[in-house]
Amino acid sequence: MTTAHHLRLIDGMCTGDFPQERTPSVSGVSGPGYHTAFLRTGHEPWDDDELAGPEHRAQCLAEHDALLTLLTARWGEPQVMSLWSAQERMLAGEVISDPWADPVAGCEFVRLWRVEERWVAIGLVLEEDGPGCEVTVLVTVVDPP
Repeated sequence: MTTAHHLRLIDGMCTGDFPQERTPSVSGVSGPGYHTAFLRTGHEPWDDDELAGPEHRAQCLAEHDALLTLLTARWGEPQVMSLWSAQERMLAGEVISDPWADPVAGCEFVRLWRVEERWVAIGLVLEEDGPGCEVTVLVTVVDPP
């Protein structure tokens, strides 16, 4: 997917209606008050080429950075929101509800914009001991935890 495709997807998430029930979509999951998209996954099959994994991670990071640059030009500097305290609460047994449960479980922090009445959050999930990388987008009317 290209950065232009990612922007069209985010634009659609920002203007689209929310479903009444949690529903899978082509790029993620939507539910009452939110849309999520996983722009790059760390679970893609690789050939025998040893460089495929590191190349995937580098490409994912480049796509993430390009997306942030374009969204910052459009909406201004994002808030950088640490999810550490929400992760600690989750580990202590607190239930973090949708739509924030997935970003809290996987991201150290998100870049966050307020666009009209919706929050737009971009998170990066990096596999600790491998090439896995995922860019997560959340568009929601639900306030962050």
